Amino acid sequence: MKKIIVPVDFSKHSEYALETAAALAKKHQAELIVMHMLELSESIFSASSSERNEENAFMLMVANKKFETFLDKPYLEGIEVTQHIKYHKVLKEVAGVAKDINADLIVMGSRGHSDHDGIFTGSNTEKVVRYSETPVLVVKSRIDAVNFNNIVLATDFAEDSVEGVKSALEVLNDLSENVTLLHINLPNLGFSSTDEIDELVANFLELANLSEKDVKIARIADHNVEDGVLNFAHRQNADAVAMITHGRTGLSHFFGGSISEDVVNHTKLPVITFRK
Repeated sequence: MKKIIVPVDFSKHSEYALETAAALAKKHQAELIVMHMLELSESIFSASSSERNEENAFMLMVANKKFETFLDKPYLEGIEVTQHIKYHKVLKEVAGVAKDINADLIVMGSRGHSDHDGIFTGSNTEKVVRYSETPVLVVKSRIDAVNFNNIVLATDFAEDSVEGVKSALEVLNDLSENVTLLHINLPNLGFSSTDEIDELVANFLELANLSEKDVKIARIADHNVEDGVLNFAHRQNADAVAMITHGRTGLSHFFGGSISEDVVNHTKLPVITFRK
């Protein structure tokens, strides 16, 4: 892990993300790219060129001043920190920057859907999760320790999930010594017998060239995927939850819709998302 991006709006939630990212950067000797999105007013797009330049210069000055205070933190000492300002209103641009600079991880704070001020509302977090090809770690509160001892990775154990899970495990095994692959058995058409699940898992591990000695496997039955993931994580005192997304279409097979985004919005745990 060499480069970590932290989008910030100078709020307490983005400070939670910054502190988490700083701890990860120290652990991996990584560079922090602290990124702020300048939210331009609608009127600026109809203004003259000189007016646009004046507003841009003013907003840039304000952002740089805020950076001075925001980055004056003892936990950043000894870390290479680069400031990055983008003139965009749409937060999904974070994903594009991460790809351009070949970042290894995006760490961002989120307020969820209950608050509507600033850029870190639930809907904006969803945009980054949905569009980013770079893994995204979403935090909602200050994390006591970033040595995640117990991470739950939800998967359907389908054949086309093999590469996504293997890629995710490469990152997660750097973050934690204990990663559990979780299968959620659903009612009705999603229901599988114990023998069917065992066969599915065995086939998956063979295709992935993994064994149960390499990774822990867990099974849970619940009414839906989101409840299964969150209930299991709570029961196991997990430090974080990991999900593999399929871009705009959400998760594959029974992980239909936008399950990863729902989990991000409805849990207080850190959530790490990977796009297949």
